[in-house]
Amino acid sequence: MAVNMDSEKYYIEKEEVTVDSDDDFKYEEVPIDDDFIPPDLEEDLDLAVRTIHEANEDAIAKASGQVVVKSAVHQKPEVVDDFVRNFLIHMGMWRTLDSFQTEWYELQERGQLKYADIGIVPDVYTRNQELENEIEFQQKEVIKYKDAAIKAKDLYVKLRKERDFHRMHHKRVVQEKNKLIDDIKRLKHHYSQYPQNLEALKVRYEAAMKEKMMANLEKDRALGQVIGLQSTIQNLEAFQGNVIAKTEIIKTMKGPTHKQLLMERQKKSEFASGDVNNQPSDFKRYPNDSDFPVDQGVNPMLNQIKGTLGQAARASGFRLSNSITAHSHAISGETLSFQSHILLSSNTGLPITGVSLHPRKQILATASDDHTWKIWAIPSGEIIMTGEGHSDWLSDCQFHPLGSSIATTSGDSTVKIWDFSKAACVHTFTDHTAAVWSCSWHTCGHFLASSSMDNTAKVWDLNSLRCRYTLRGHVDSVNTVEFLPYSNTLLTSSADKTLSLWDARTGLCAQTYYGHLHSVNHATFNVRGDTIGSCDAYGVVKLWDVRSVAPMASFEVGPHSANKLGFDITCGMVAIASNDSTIKLYEILSGMITSLAGHEDSVLCLLFDSSGDFMVSGGSDNTIRIWS
Repeated sequence: MAVNMDSEKYYIEKEEVTVDSDDDFKYEEVPIDDDFIPPDLEEDLDLAVRTIHEANEDAIAKASGQVVVKSAVHQKPEVVDDFVRNFLIHMGMWRTLDSFQTEWYELQERGQLKYADIGIVPDVYTRNQELENEIEFQQKEVIKYKDAAIKAKDLYVKLRKERDFHRMHHKRVVQEKNKLIDDIKRLKHHYSQYPQNLEALKVRYEAAMKEKMMANLEKDRALGQVIGLQSTIQNLEAFQGNVIAKTEIIKTMKGPTHKQLLMERQKKSEFASGDVNNQPSDFKRYPNDSDFPVDQGVNPMLNQIKGTLGQAARASGFRLSNSITAHSHAISGETLSFQSHILLSSNTGLPITGVSLHPRKQILATASDDHTWKIWAIPSGEIIMTGEGHSDWLSDCQFHPLGSSIATTSGDSTVKIWDFSKAACVHTFTDHTAAVWSCSWHTCGHFLASSSMDNTAKVWDLNSLRCRYTLRGHVDSVNTVEFLPYSNTLLTSSADKTLSLWDARTGLCAQTYYGHLHSVNHATFNVRGDTIGSCDAYGVVKLWDVRSVAPMASFEVGPHSANKLGFDITCGMVAIASNDSTIKLYEILSGMITSLAGHEDSVLCLLFDSSGDFMVSGGSDNTIRIWS
């Protein structure tokens, strides 16, 4: 074909090609025909909005009608040398790869390799590679799904356990609900009988009050008659004595001489002058004052101390053996009434604030907020005597060391002495200016100490019936006072968080103990007299060494207040009356604390008997509990 083209003849001719240009063309304005726009397409807002909506709908329909055509990817078969190279690279055979490429390119340069001889990798190898990759991916997916299945199984087990737990809890709540419904029905039935009982008790109370008023009227009338008869008898005796004296003067016709009159006047003037130097050596301003006994330093009670071998068993062996409902509402008057049975009252009982045991007999005295004190036979619980006379609540009561009388303290700021033989109050001490909290007898029985809210303690002489000493030093209420047995030492505890030791013979403070952070409610000696126990309003109990003036032990039975404490006869155990309605027993050697439950309200007082066989407690639940 190329040879034919060279042999043909051809020639060249000049031609001019004209280029059409519209630069000289004149354009004219084409007039717009008004009739060209149809009348239904005139400008209108609604028409414009509708036209826009139609245009949008057409565009959407057109877009949805278009089919997205994706470009097809065709995989070109891989040549053999590239396959070998990829395989060697994949396997990390670098030296083999270098040898292969060197030899391959040498052969290619020499022209010994032809494209037709090289060929391509058969499709089966490529397919095998893809399948291996797919298998590897599927294995990873299987491991992932296995982990998810294990987690789902654990979650299922957990949810099933929670379901069982909530189902069981629901059943328990339903059972408790049914039980509460039954209890409410039972209580409603029980309380439905209360109005009738209260009405009957109200009638009995009104009848008792009427009888009491009648008895008081009869008593006042009888007292008026007695006073009238006594004044008549005194007038008769005075008149009779004057008659006898006049008769004797008339018979003797002699009166006192002038010398005797001068001597008597001189004695009176010397006494009135108050000059001690003019008084005789044996002169006493208060001749009836008692002398404090000489401190022998021997405590006979030490012989009663038992061994401490069974102490642990003893502490855990206390059990409630008897309970006595003791006091009722207050009764006015100042007499002692002997009773053969327990007084019954329809009023609510008031707390028992103090207990005391007779020194020789199985007799217990109790003081209460109902303005009375009572004496009981224990453990039978039979009432023996009731004392009435204080005008306010009683705080404490203590038997005389001989057991012939009893002292009581009250919120009316008085201390009363009651004689059992006379069945009456024989004296009332009124020097305190605030409520009196406690009292304690000296072992000789001639002195009585009392503590008061007026920040003082007083020592009273029972022979001269006057205050011998006023112990001043505390800056807050003195809550308790106690004589160390067979000594002249006094122990006081106060709301100023301190304890003090006093010499009753001089009224001076010998030692003060600091350590409590709250008001000290009570303090007492053990039988040996070498340890002091104290408790405060936050339940903290401290045991003090008297000689070293330092706490030996400190423990808490709170957060409720510890009201009173006492040592047993072995001096190895301390009992604490707590506001949480229990009695705490603390063993000094082991430090173990045991609780005795039995009271239904705060325990206010407790006391061990002298033999250590039982313990007596009283509380706000109006009962006396005997523990043995």
